[in-house]
Amino acid sequence: MLMTDAKRQFEVPSLSKRVLTIVGGYGSGKSEVSVNLARFLAETTNKPIAIADLDIVNPYFRSREATTRLEKLGIEAIVPRGGQFYADLPIILPEIKSAIEGYEGTLILDVGGDDAGARVLSSLADAFIPGEYEMLLVVNVNRPFTKDIPSSRQLISRIEDSSRLTFTGLISNSHMMEHTTTDTILQGVQVAEELSRATNLPLVFVSVTQDILEKIHPEQLQTPVLSLDRYLLKPWERKTNSNSSTG
Repeated sequence: MLMTDAKRQFEVPSLSKRVLTIVGGYGSGKSEVSVNLARFLAETTNKPIAIADLDIVNPYFRSREATTRLEKLGIEAIVPRGGQFYADLPIILPEIKSAIEGYEGTLILDVGGDDAGARVLSSLADAFIPGEYEMLLVVNVNRPFTKDIPSSRQLISRIEDSSRLTFTGLISNSHMMEHTTTDTILQGVQVAEELSRATNLPLVFVSVTQDILEKIHPEQLQTPVLSLDRYLLKPWERKTNSNSSTG
């Protein structure tokens, strides 16, 4: 079948920097991308992998929700523990700054792509070592802040100014939740490629759920592909308000 042969032929992401900062606004899917990137790196490299939840504003989908499943894969999750696990208040753990400065492996930061998210990065900017990090914007053309080139460029400029850090690349993650189609993915990639040319930021990869990827031929995507599994649940899908509900 095409799904088996095609999956083998898609180019996979190649990321060599020590710190990978994934930035995206509400509804962009950046937490799902962050979690799946951690899983991909754990499966394909021999380096220690850690993920830190820096999305201090949006409690809807957060990478910390996948802690149990990530830790089963040997991935270190740097998240609040105990009673603070589900806190909606800003919690910046001191371990995060230490990890940015010298984690011996690959550290993934899941960051909200709004003014508050940028302020979090600004408070940690001095810990980032030039040349040792990537800061990647998750582009979903079905969300207002990255719906087109002018909106995306404005967002990039605002986050860079506020965070005191510089974007190094783009991720195409256009989706419409359960209504996503192959056209959703391909149209999103087209806009992301236009944004790449307009900003001189490389399109590092496109993220696609496995069911949609099975319907796309490798010739339709010339960009590396991160296959997505669903890790994060909607609040009403969680059986219990506990960490184990996502395991």
